Amino acid sequence: MSMNCAELFARFFPFWEKLNEKQKSDICIQTSYAEYDKGENIHGNTGNCTGAIFVKSGVLRTYMLSDEGKEITLYRLYPGDICMLSASCVLQTITFDVYVDAEVKSEVYIISSGAFARLTEENIYVENFALKTATERFSEVMWAMQQILFMSFDRRLAVFLLDELAKDGGDTIRLTQEQIAKYMGSAREVVSRMLKYFSTEGLVEVARGGVKIIDKARLKKIAAAEAA
Repeated sequence: MSMNCAELFARFFPFWEKLNEKQKSDICIQTSYAEYDKGENIHGNTGNCTGAIFVKSGVLRTYMLSDEGKEITLYRLYPGDICMLSASCVLQTITFDVYVDAEVKSEVYIISSGAFARLTEENIYVENFALKTATERFSEVMWAMQQILFMSFDRRLAVFLLDELAKDGGDTIRLTQEQIAKYMGSAREVVSRMLKYFSTEGLVEVARGGVKIIDKARLKKIAAAEAA
């Protein structure tokens, strides 16, 4: 058994101590390590069931892709997180496709779908963990859908900019307008117009390849405003 795998899973999987030694050994044997460069696809392009993806380092972006190629970011995964939506063959209730890309250079462990499926059948603690994790992610998916369907675009953009600022620190978001549009599931022209408005209001400063936040307090007021 890989000690790195066992030590890592013991730290992050609450069900680990509920497994017998054979189950612990099997899950580590059926777990592969992989590194992905920024922008590289991990799940969703092949139509296959990748399995459960555990993030060791980096950031993964989970999104949906329309037939026209429009992307909607659902949520991000950080070190210690696990993606169950990439294991639709384990949780049969997952009936829609998601894509997972590395947002930055990332290290992951991928637990094979077969091994994880067997564990969920054999061990109620593993099944509960898988369902709880999937439910939490569905809550984030519903939040993303709520933003798109019911939130005005100025508020959506303010929320997005503040979230990115909190993630990266500093006062500048290192994303192009095209990237912001892609992550928000919008058109570049719409993002450009709203950023121009924010700029004329003294909220942000738009530069090549980034957006500098000038008035964070007022941006927070827009983000917290009641939807019209």
